[in-house]
Amino acid sequence: MGAARPARRVLPGRPPPPPALRSWLHTQSINVTRHAAALRPFTRAEFGTDAESPTEGHIQAANALIVSLRARLLQMTRRVDEASRSAAAEPSTARLHRAVALKEQAHERVQAIERIWDFYFELFGQRQTRFGEWLLSCDRIALDCYQDAYMGIAVAKSIPAPPAFCYMKTGFSPATFRRGIPLRQLGRLPNPFPLIQLPYHRMVNPWTLGAVLHEVSHNLQNDLGLARVIPETIGRELLRAGTGQLVASTWVRWNREIFADLCGLLLGGPAIVGSLMDVVGRGPRTTITYAPGRPHPTPYLRTLISIELLRRMGFPEDAERYRHAWTRVYPNPRAGTIPPPILDRFPEAKRIVVETICNRRYPQLGNKSLADVLRFRPKEQVLIEEAARRLAAGIDPGVVPERFFIGAARIALERRYARPNVIAENFYKHLSRR
Repeated sequence: MGAARPARRVLPGRPPPPPALRSWLHTQSINVTRHAAALRPFTRAEFGTDAESPTEGHIQAANALIVSLRARLLQMTRRVDEASRSAAAEPSTARLHRAVALKEQAHERVQAIERIWDFYFELFGQRQTRFGEWLLSCDRIALDCYQDAYMGIAVAKSIPAPPAFCYMKTGFSPATFRRGIPLRQLGRLPNPFPLIQLPYHRMVNPWTLGAVLHEVSHNLQNDLGLARVIPETIGRELLRAGTGQLVASTWVRWNREIFADLCGLLLGGPAIVGSLMDVVGRGPRTTITYAPGRPHPTPYLRTLISIELLRRMGFPEDAERYRHAWTRVYPNPRAGTIPPPILDRFPEAKRIVVETICNRRYPQLGNKSLADVLRFRPKEQVLIEEAARRLAAGIDPGVVPERFFIGAARIALERRYARPNVIAENFYKHLSRR
């Protein structure tokens, strides 16, 4: 016979350890409760108190989403606690299974909310880095675009809030996530404020930040109530002109990107065409290749559409300068895959599309046209050119609107008023200190 197992010693004054099952059940309840408590609303102070910190409005909007989700999680944690206590008191298989099933559901809910919490934590946390000043500058440009549009329309509209929020995403193209659309990062819940994604390589070169105006314009098309009427009118006018179904449907599909290009040009002036060419001016195979079903116009045509608007805005010399440069680089668009009907009807379609988007009056704008709402004339360009000289010299550009800083930086670069790093440094310094 083997030796008898020695009795477990209990030290004087110390209670015996609880049974493993009861202890484990108690721990599950504690874990879920602490998870829920940790996913608490943000405070503005934890992301800094400087101007580049997230605004109170952005924090409140994120917190409203988190609090609504967290309330349901807290209800679930109470059910987990009750089930765990019940299973510990009477560890039947049915009660144990109910406890672990509820714990699994709560854990899945925790992970879902944690992803949303982490999304905003990283988004707002960028404002504590050395890029906070850059992002604040882009916020101010976006806000200025909205203010110009809402002051220019001839009808009162509810004020969109909070304003657009910019963040940096390396390795990606500029993009925007509009207010109210379901976001994958938010578990398909509605996005509470516009997000503008900017790649690092654009922010390093602020004269390429026409992207901010473009992405803001996507949001303006929705917030101004033009998202449906613009494509409907484009399709109707092209068919009325006899361009055919292929041409009309293609331009309707392209309407959002064209609107963003043209609206951005009205906001920022001629230099925005140069910024667009930076983006779409690639190898010939890319630039003159037609992509069926894609929302972006063929790059070759995209630049020429903006040049058409630039001419109508009162800048024929600039329009011709850009047209000459563009067609010199890409002299034979028929060498690509653009369907012949789209190329053949392009001069007429271009005129109709620009007229429809920029010069047609819409009730949504108080019976004004977009070009009248966002008035940019040669006198505005004079302001930008003066701002370019001041920016290069490190002098405060004064009361020039924030959206004009992009054109000023580009002019300063093209005319070699200062070294690129000086222009970039002054661009962010003067915008962020406003």
